[in-house]
Amino acid sequence: MPTTIHHLATLSPPCNTRTWSSTPHPHLPIIATACSDKTVRIYSLQTFQQQSIISGGHKRSIRSCAWKPNSRGESVLATGSFDASAGIWRRWEEGGGKGEMAGGEDGEVDFTGGLAGGGDADQEDEEWRFAVILDGHDSEIKCLSFSPTSPLLATCSRDKSVWIWEELDDDNFETVAVLQEHEGDVKCVAWHPSEELLASASYDDNIRLWREDVDDWACCALMTGHSGTVWWVEFEDANNIYALGSSDSLSEEQKAYVQLRLKVGPRLISCSDDMTIRIWRRVAKDKPEQMNGQSKAPSIWKNRDFEEEWVVEARLPQVHERPVYNVSWSRKTGKVVSTGSDGKIVVYEERWRTAKEEDGDVVMSAQAADDAVAKQSNGEEGTGGGLTEWVAVAEVENAHDVFEINHVVWAPRADKGKRTEDEEIIVSTGDDGEVKVWTLDT
Repeated sequence: MPTTIHHLATLSPPCNTRTWSSTPHPHLPIIATACSDKTVRIYSLQTFQQQSIISGGHKRSIRSCAWKPNSRGESVLATGSFDASAGIWRRWEEGGGKGEMAGGEDGEVDFTGGLAGGGDADQEDEEWRFAVILDGHDSEIKCLSFSPTSPLLATCSRDKSVWIWEELDDDNFETVAVLQEHEGDVKCVAWHPSEELLASASYDDNIRLWREDVDDWACCALMTGHSGTVWWVEFEDANNIYALGSSDSLSEEQKAYVQLRLKVGPRLISCSDDMTIRIWRRVAKDKPEQMNGQSKAPSIWKNRDFEEEWVVEARLPQVHERPVYNVSWSRKTGKVVSTGSDGKIVVYEERWRTAKEEDGDVVMSAQAADDAVAKQSNGEEGTGGGLTEWVAVAEVENAHDVFEINHVVWAPRADKGKRTEDEEIIVSTGDDGEVKVWTLDT
Protein backbone atom coordinates (compact mmCIF):
# COMPACT_ATOMS: atom_id res chain seq x y z
CA MET A 1 0.00 0.00 0.00
CA PRO A 2 1.23 3.56 -0.66
CA THR A 3 2.77 5.53 2.18
CA THR A 4 2.34 9.30 2.45
CA ILE A 5 3.75 12.07 4.62
CA HIS A 6 0.87 14.12 6.04
CA HIS A 7 1.14 17.57 7.63
CA LEU A 8 -0.28 17.35 11.15
CA ALA A 9 0.54 20.70 12.77
CA THR A 10 2.85 23.70 12.86
CA LEU A 11 4.30 24.53 16.27
CA SER A 12 2.92 27.85 17.48
CA PRO A 13 3.95 30.57 17.56
CA PRO A 14 6.72 30.25 14.96
CA CYS A 15 10.02 32.07 15.29
CA ASN A 16 10.35 35.26 13.24
CA THR A 17 13.87 34.30 12.14
CA ARG A 18 15.58 31.18 10.77
CA THR A 19 15.33 28.03 12.88
CA TRP A 20 18.24 25.60 12.73
CA SER A 21 17.26 22.37 14.47
CA SER A 22 14.74 20.76 16.82
CA THR A 23 15.67 18.17 19.44
CA PRO A 24 13.10 15.99 21.27
CA HIS A 25 13.52 15.55 25.04
CA PRO A 26 14.72 12.06 26.05
CA HIS A 27 11.57 11.24 28.02
CA LEU A 28 9.24 14.27 28.23
CA PRO A 29 6.78 15.28 25.47
CA ILE A 30 8.63 18.49 24.62
CA ILE A 31 11.03 19.61 21.92
CA ALA A 32 13.72 22.31 21.88
CA THR A 33 14.30 24.45 18.78
CA ALA A 34 17.55 26.38 18.17
CA CYS A 35 16.82 29.79 16.65
CA SER A 36 18.71 32.60 14.93
CA ASP A 37 17.24 35.17 17.35
CA LYS A 38 19.62 33.93 20.11
CA THR A 39 16.89 31.85 21.79
CA VAL A 40 15.83 28.26 22.25
CA ARG A 41 12.07 27.74 22.10
CA ILE A 42 10.50 24.88 24.05
CA TYR A 43 7.31 23.48 22.50
CA SER A 44 4.84 20.89 23.76
CA LEU A 45 4.36 17.83 21.55
CA GLN A 46 0.94 17.34 23.18
CA THR A 47 -0.56 20.72 22.31
CA PHE A 48 1.98 21.95 19.70
CA GLN A 49 2.15 25.24 21.61
CA GLN A 50 5.20 27.10 22.85
CA GLN A 51 5.83 26.61 26.55
CA SER A 52 8.87 28.77 27.21
CA ILE A 53 11.71 30.72 25.63
CA ILE A 54 15.29 30.28 26.82
CA SER A 55 17.26 33.47 26.22
CA GLY A 56 20.00 35.69 27.59
CA GLY A 57 22.91 33.27 27.46
CA HIS A 58 24.33 33.91 23.99
CA LYS A 59 25.28 36.98 21.96
CA ARG A 60 24.61 35.44 18.55
CA SER A 61 22.41 32.82 16.85
CA ILE A 62 22.01 29.48 18.63
CA ARG A 63 22.98 26.88 16.04
CA SER A 64 22.42 23.64 17.94
CA CYS A 65 21.02 22.24 21.16
CA ALA A 66 21.21 18.84 22.85
CA TRP A 67 19.49 17.25 25.83
CA LYS A 68 21.54 15.34 28.34
CA PRO A 69 20.36 11.69 28.24
CA ASN A 70 19.65 9.62 31.33
CA SER A 71 19.07 12.74 33.40
CA ARG A 72 16.29 12.23 35.93
CA GLY A 73 14.73 14.80 38.19
CA GLU A 74 15.96 17.71 36.09
CA SER A 75 16.30 18.57 32.43
CA VAL A 76 19.75 19.58 31.21
CA LEU A 77 20.09 21.34 27.84
CA ALA A 78 23.32 22.28 26.07
CA THR A 79 23.32 25.08 23.50
CA GLY A 80 25.95 25.87 20.88
CA SER A 81 26.15 29.35 19.40
CA PHE A 82 27.71 31.37 16.62
CA ASP A 83 29.36 33.37 19.43
CA ALA A 84 31.81 30.42 19.79
CA SER A 85 30.49 29.40 23.22
CA ALA A 86 28.39 26.54 24.56
CA GLY A 87 25.91 26.97 27.37
CA ILE A 88 24.44 24.56 29.91
CA TRP A 89 20.89 25.16 31.13
CA ARG A 90 19.04 23.33 33.92
CA ARG A 91 15.45 23.04 35.09
CA TRP A 92 13.88 20.82 37.72
CA GLU A 93 11.14 18.47 36.52
CA GLU A 94 8.49 18.98 39.17
CA GLY A 95 6.25 15.94 39.38
CA GLY A 96 8.36 13.95 36.95
CA GLY A 97 11.16 11.52 38.04
CA LYS A 98 12.23 8.82 35.71
CA GLY A 99 9.68 9.58 33.07
CA GLU A 100 6.74 9.55 35.47
CA MET A 101 4.84 12.75 34.83
CA ALA A 102 1.84 14.27 36.55
CA GLY A 103 -1.08 14.44 34.16
CA GLY A 104 -4.73 15.41 34.16
CA GLU A 105 -7.72 13.59 32.77
CA ASP A 106 -7.23 15.27 29.40
CA GLY A 107 -3.82 13.64 29.13
CA GLU A 108 -1.81 16.86 29.20
CA VAL A 109 1.34 16.65 31.26
CA ASP A 110 2.23 19.33 33.78
CA PHE A 111 5.87 18.71 34.63
CA THR A 112 6.91 22.23 35.54
CA GLY A 113 4.33 23.42 38.02
CA GLY A 114 1.92 25.07 35.62
CA LEU A 115 3.91 25.21 32.38
CA ALA A 116 1.53 23.04 30.40
CA GLY A 117 -1.37 25.16 31.49
CA GLY A 118 0.09 28.24 29.82
CA GLY A 119 1.28 30.31 32.77
CA ASP A 120 3.06 33.64 32.74
CA ALA A 121 5.89 33.69 30.18
CA ASP A 122 8.37 35.44 32.48
CA GLN A 123 7.73 32.87 35.20
CA GLU A 124 8.27 30.06 32.69
CA ASP A 125 11.61 31.50 31.56
CA GLU A 126 12.82 31.77 35.14
CA GLU A 127 12.47 28.04 35.56
CA TRP A 128 15.51 27.60 33.29
CA ARG A 129 18.80 28.35 35.02
CA PHE A 130 21.81 29.32 32.90
CA ALA A 131 24.34 27.16 34.74
CA VAL A 132 27.67 27.53 32.95
CA ILE A 133 29.33 28.86 29.83
CA LEU A 134 31.97 26.78 27.99
CA ASP A 135 34.56 28.87 26.15
CA GLY A 136 37.49 27.76 24.03
CA HIS A 137 36.47 27.54 20.38
CA ASP A 138 37.77 30.28 18.09
CA SER A 139 34.69 30.40 15.88
CA GLU A 140 31.04 29.34 15.52
CA ILE A 141 29.92 26.15 17.27
CA LYS A 142 27.99 24.13 14.69
CA CYS A 143 26.86 21.12 16.74
CA LEU A 144 27.13 19.52 20.17
CA SER A 145 26.24 16.14 21.60
CA PHE A 146 26.10 14.46 25.03
CA SER A 147 27.49 10.94 25.37
CA PRO A 148 24.85 8.39 26.47
CA THR A 149 27.46 6.21 28.21
CA SER A 150 29.69 8.68 30.08
CA PRO A 151 29.71 12.26 31.45
CA LEU A 152 31.12 13.68 28.21
CA LEU A 153 29.98 16.49 25.93
CA ALA A 154 31.37 16.99 22.41
CA THR A 155 31.33 20.28 20.53
CA CYS A 156 32.50 21.10 17.00
CA SER A 157 33.20 24.35 15.27
CA ARG A 158 34.01 26.32 12.19
CA ASP A 159 37.54 26.53 13.64
CA LYS A 160 38.06 22.94 12.34
CA SER A 161 38.25 21.44 15.83
CA VAL A 162 36.29 19.01 17.99
CA TRP A 163 36.38 19.54 21.76
CA ILE A 164 35.48 16.92 24.35
CA TRP A 165 34.39 18.15 27.77
CA GLU A 166 33.93 16.07 30.93
CA GLU A 167 31.29 17.01 33.48
CA LEU A 168 33.00 16.66 36.86
CA ASP A 169 29.96 17.72 38.83
CA ASP A 170 27.06 20.15 38.46
CA ASP A 171 28.18 23.32 36.67
CA ASN A 172 31.81 22.18 36.44
CA PHE A 173 33.20 21.01 33.10
CA GLU A 174 36.81 20.23 32.16
CA THR A 175 38.34 20.07 28.69
CA VAL A 176 39.76 16.57 28.13
CA ALA A 177 40.61 16.72 24.42
CA VAL A 178 40.95 19.14 21.52
CA LEU A 179 40.93 17.24 18.21
CA GLN A 180 42.28 19.14 15.20
CA GLU A 181 42.77 16.67 12.34
CA HIS A 182 39.91 17.90 10.14
CA GLU A 183 40.96 20.29 7.37
CA GLY A 184 37.68 22.22 7.24
CA ASP A 185 34.69 23.33 9.30
CA VAL A 186 33.36 20.50 11.47
CA LYS A 187 29.62 20.39 10.87
CA CYS A 188 28.41 17.63 13.18
CA VAL A 189 29.39 15.37 16.08
CA ALA A 190 27.53 12.26 17.22
CA TRP A 191 28.20 9.64 19.92
CA HIS A 192 27.87 5.89 19.53
CA PRO A 193 24.88 4.63 21.58
CA SER A 194 26.84 2.06 23.60
CA GLU A 195 30.57 2.89 23.27
CA GLU A 196 32.73 5.92 23.99
CA LEU A 197 33.15 6.40 20.24
CA LEU A 198 32.61 9.81 18.64
CA ALA A 199 31.90 10.56 14.97
CA SER A 200 32.54 13.92 13.33
CA ALA A 201 31.62 15.22 9.86
CA SER A 202 33.36 18.04 8.06
CA TYR A 203 33.55 20.53 5.22
CA ASP A 204 36.67 18.56 4.16
CA ASP A 205 34.29 15.84 2.81
CA ASN A 206 35.46 13.32 5.43
CA ILE A 207 34.13 11.54 8.50
CA ARG A 208 36.41 10.73 11.41
CA LEU A 209 35.85 8.43 14.37
CA TRP A 210 37.54 9.18 17.69
CA ARG A 211 38.11 7.24 20.86
CA GLU A 212 40.40 7.42 23.87
CA ASP A 213 43.77 5.75 23.35
CA VAL A 214 45.73 5.26 26.60
CA ASP A 215 45.72 8.81 28.03
CA ASP A 216 44.54 10.82 25.03
CA TRP A 217 41.85 10.90 22.37
CA ALA A 218 42.82 10.12 18.79
CA CYS A 219 41.32 9.31 15.40
CA CYS A 220 40.68 5.58 15.05
CA ALA A 221 39.05 5.65 11.59
CA LEU A 222 38.97 7.96 8.57
CA MET A 223 35.97 7.47 6.27
CA THR A 224 36.35 8.95 2.80
CA GLY A 225 34.20 8.81 -0.30
CA HIS A 226 31.80 11.73 -0.17
CA SER A 227 32.60 14.34 -2.82
CA GLY A 228 31.19 17.29 -0.89
CA THR A 229 30.69 18.64 2.60
CA VAL A 230 29.38 16.00 5.02
CA TRP A 231 26.61 17.84 6.84
CA TRP A 232 25.39 15.21 9.28
CA VAL A 233 26.29 11.86 10.83
CA GLU A 234 24.23 9.73 13.20
CA PHE A 235 24.47 6.23 14.68
CA GLU A 236 21.51 3.90 14.56
CA ASP A 237 19.91 2.27 17.56
CA ALA A 238 21.36 -1.11 18.43
CA ASN A 239 17.93 -2.75 18.12
CA ASN A 240 17.23 -1.56 14.56
CA ILE A 241 18.26 -4.95 13.16
CA TYR A 242 15.04 -6.43 14.55
CA ALA A 243 12.96 -4.15 12.30
CA LEU A 244 13.77 -6.63 9.53
CA GLY A 245 11.62 -9.30 11.16
CA SER A 246 11.65 -12.00 13.82
CA SER A 247 14.31 -14.70 13.69
CA ASP A 248 11.65 -17.38 13.11
CA SER A 249 10.88 -15.99 9.66
CA LEU A 250 14.47 -15.62 8.46
CA SER A 251 16.54 -17.87 6.24
CA GLU A 252 19.85 -19.24 7.45
CA GLU A 253 21.71 -16.61 5.39
CA GLN A 254 19.59 -13.84 6.86
CA LYS A 255 20.14 -15.14 10.38
CA ALA A 256 23.90 -15.16 9.75
CA TYR A 257 23.69 -11.55 8.55
CA VAL A 258 21.78 -10.57 11.71
CA GLN A 259 24.52 -12.16 13.82
CA LEU A 260 27.16 -10.26 11.84
CA ARG A 261 25.32 -6.98 12.43
CA LEU A 262 24.99 -7.71 16.13
CA LYS A 263 28.72 -8.50 16.29
CA VAL A 264 29.91 -5.25 14.69
CA GLY A 265 27.32 -3.03 16.35
CA PRO A 266 25.30 -0.02 15.22
CA ARG A 267 25.93 1.44 11.78
CA LEU A 268 26.51 5.10 10.92
CA ILE A 269 24.55 7.20 8.42
CA SER A 270 25.89 10.28 6.65
CA CYS A 271 24.56 12.86 4.20
CA SER A 272 26.40 15.32 2.01
CA ASP A 273 26.57 18.22 -0.39
CA ASP A 274 27.05 15.54 -3.07
CA MET A 275 23.32 14.68 -2.66
CA THR A 276 24.04 11.16 -1.39
CA ILE A 277 23.14 9.37 1.83
CA ARG A 278 25.39 6.50 2.87
CA ILE A 279 25.29 3.73 5.45
CA TRP A 280 28.65 2.76 6.97
CA ARG A 281 29.38 -0.47 8.82
CA ARG A 282 32.34 -1.52 10.93
CA VAL A 283 34.27 -4.44 9.49
CA ALA A 284 34.49 -7.36 11.90
CA LYS A 285 38.03 -8.10 12.99
CA ASP A 286 39.34 -11.59 12.41
CA LYS A 287 41.04 -13.47 15.19
CA PRO A 288 44.84 -13.74 14.79
CA GLU A 289 45.93 -16.71 12.70
CA GLN A 290 47.53 -19.63 14.54
CA MET A 291 51.07 -20.74 13.66
CA ASN A 292 52.37 -23.80 15.51
CA GLY A 293 50.11 -23.02 18.41
CA GLN A 294 51.11 -19.36 18.54
CA SER A 295 49.21 -16.33 17.30
CA LYS A 296 50.49 -14.85 14.06
CA ALA A 297 51.42 -11.19 14.44
CA PRO A 298 49.11 -9.03 12.30
CA SER A 299 50.48 -6.46 9.91
CA ILE A 300 51.67 -3.20 11.45
CA TRP A 301 49.09 -0.89 9.84
CA LYS A 302 46.10 -2.71 11.28
CA ASN A 303 47.39 -4.65 14.24
CA ARG A 304 46.05 -2.39 16.99
CA ASP A 305 42.63 -2.93 18.45
CA PHE A 306 42.39 0.85 18.58
CA GLU A 307 42.17 1.22 14.81
CA GLU A 308 38.94 0.38 13.01
CA GLU A 309 37.85 -0.14 9.42
CA TRP A 310 34.45 1.13 8.31
CA VAL A 311 33.03 0.57 4.83
CA VAL A 312 30.03 1.76 2.86
CA GLU A 313 27.39 -0.92 3.24
CA ALA A 314 24.71 0.87 1.23
CA ARG A 315 23.87 4.05 -0.59
CA LEU A 316 20.26 5.12 -0.25
CA PRO A 317 18.26 5.86 -3.43
CA GLN A 318 19.13 9.35 -4.64
CA VAL A 319 15.88 11.28 -4.38
CA HIS A 320 17.22 14.70 -3.41
CA GLU A 321 18.19 17.08 -6.20
CA ARG A 322 20.31 19.42 -4.08
CA PRO A 323 22.55 19.06 -0.98
CA VAL A 324 21.19 16.84 1.82
CA TYR A 325 21.54 18.66 5.13
CA ASN A 326 20.17 16.20 7.63
CA VAL A 327 19.07 12.61 8.21
CA SER A 328 17.43 11.00 11.22
CA TRP A 329 17.30 7.30 12.06
CA SER A 330 14.17 6.09 13.86
CA ARG A 331 14.98 4.19 17.05
CA LYS A 332 11.64 2.38 16.88
CA THR A 333 11.18 1.34 13.24
CA GLY A 334 14.65 1.65 11.71
CA LYS A 335 13.28 3.98 9.01
CA VAL A 336 15.33 6.97 7.88
CA VAL A 337 14.05 10.47 7.09
CA SER A 338 16.09 13.06 5.18
CA THR A 339 15.83 16.67 4.07
CA GLY A 340 17.89 19.38 2.47
CA SER A 341 18.26 22.37 0.22
CA ASP A 342 15.57 21.21 -2.23
CA GLY A 343 12.83 21.45 0.42
CA LYS A 344 11.95 17.75 0.22
CA ILE A 345 11.29 15.37 3.09
CA VAL A 346 11.94 11.73 2.14
CA VAL A 347 11.41 8.53 4.14
CA TYR A 348 13.35 5.31 3.43
CA GLU A 349 12.91 1.74 4.63
CA GLU A 350 15.38 -1.14 4.76
CA ARG A 351 14.08 -4.48 3.44
CA TRP A 352 15.43 -7.91 2.77
CA ARG A 353 16.60 -8.19 -0.82
CA THR A 354 14.73 -10.89 -2.71
CA ALA A 355 16.35 -13.29 -5.17
CA LYS A 356 15.78 -12.49 -8.85
CA GLU A 357 15.76 -15.83 -10.59
CA GLU A 358 14.95 -14.32 -13.98
CA ASP A 359 18.33 -12.60 -14.24
CA GLY A 360 20.32 -15.20 -12.38
CA ASP A 361 20.76 -13.27 -9.13
CA VAL A 362 20.59 -15.14 -5.84
CA VAL A 363 20.61 -14.12 -2.21
CA MET A 364 24.21 -13.99 -1.03
CA SER A 365 25.45 -15.67 2.11
CA ALA A 366 26.38 -13.44 5.02
CA GLN A 367 30.10 -14.06 4.39
CA ALA A 368 29.75 -13.32 0.68
CA ALA A 369 27.84 -10.15 1.50
CA ASP A 370 30.51 -9.11 3.98
CA ASP A 371 33.28 -9.76 1.45
CA ALA A 372 31.42 -7.77 -1.20
CA VAL A 373 30.94 -4.84 1.14
CA ALA A 374 34.59 -4.90 2.22
CA LYS A 375 35.67 -4.63 -1.41
CA GLN A 376 33.06 -2.06 -2.39
CA SER A 377 34.61 1.25 -3.42
CA ASN A 378 33.13 4.32 -1.80
CA GLY A 379 32.08 5.76 -5.13
CA GLU A 380 30.31 2.66 -6.43
CA GLU A 381 26.66 2.98 -7.35
CA GLY A 382 24.10 0.88 -5.56
CA THR A 383 21.43 0.99 -2.90
CA GLY A 384 22.18 -2.11 -0.88
CA GLY A 385 24.85 -3.98 0.96
CA GLY A 386 24.07 -7.52 -0.16
CA LEU A 387 21.21 -9.11 1.74
CA THR A 388 19.22 -5.91 2.33
CA GLU A 389 18.21 -2.95 0.20
CA TRP A 390 16.90 0.54 0.94
CA VAL A 391 13.71 1.83 -0.67
CA ALA A 392 12.25 5.34 -0.69
CA VAL A 393 8.70 4.82 0.57
CA ALA A 394 7.37 8.40 0.84
CA GLU A 395 8.28 11.98 0.02
CA VAL A 396 6.78 15.44 0.13
CA GLU A 397 8.00 18.42 -1.89
CA ASN A 398 8.11 22.07 -0.84
CA ALA A 399 7.47 21.03 2.75
CA HIS A 400 8.33 24.56 3.94
CA ASP A 401 7.10 26.32 0.79
CA VAL A 402 10.09 27.93 -0.99
CA PHE A 403 12.37 27.78 2.05
CA GLU A 404 15.21 25.39 2.74
CA ILE A 405 14.76 22.80 5.50
CA ASN A 406 17.70 22.59 7.88
CA HIS A 407 16.73 19.64 10.04
CA VAL A 408 14.36 16.68 10.43
CA VAL A 409 14.01 14.32 13.35
CA TRP A 410 11.78 11.46 14.51
CA ALA A 411 9.93 11.99 17.80
CA PRO A 412 7.37 9.99 19.81
CA ARG A 413 3.82 11.15 19.10
CA ALA A 414 2.14 12.57 22.22
CA ASP A 415 -0.95 14.52 21.07
CA LYS A 416 -4.57 13.37 21.48
CA GLY A 417 -4.65 11.97 17.94
CA LYS A 418 -1.99 9.36 18.75
CA ARG A 419 -3.06 6.10 17.08
CA THR A 420 -0.66 3.53 18.52
CA GLU A 421 1.60 3.38 21.55
CA ASP A 422 4.78 3.45 19.45
CA GLU A 423 3.64 5.94 16.80
CA GLU A 424 6.22 8.47 15.73
CA ILE A 425 6.05 11.86 14.09
CA ILE A 426 8.54 13.70 11.90
CA VAL A 427 9.53 17.22 12.97
CA SER A 428 11.04 19.54 10.34
CA THR A 429 12.77 22.87 10.99
CA GLY A 430 13.31 25.50 8.31
CA ASP A 431 14.58 28.85 7.18
CA ASP A 432 11.02 30.21 7.36
CA GLY A 433 11.16 30.05 11.17
CA GLU A 434 8.52 27.33 11.28
CA VAL A 435 8.69 23.93 12.93
CA LYS A 436 6.26 21.50 11.30
CA VAL A 437 4.96 18.15 12.50
CA TRP A 438 4.24 15.32 10.03
CA THR A 439 2.76 11.83 10.27
CA LEU A 440 3.72 8.85 8.14
CA ASP A 441 0.45 7.30 6.92
CA THR A 442 -0.15 4.06 5.07
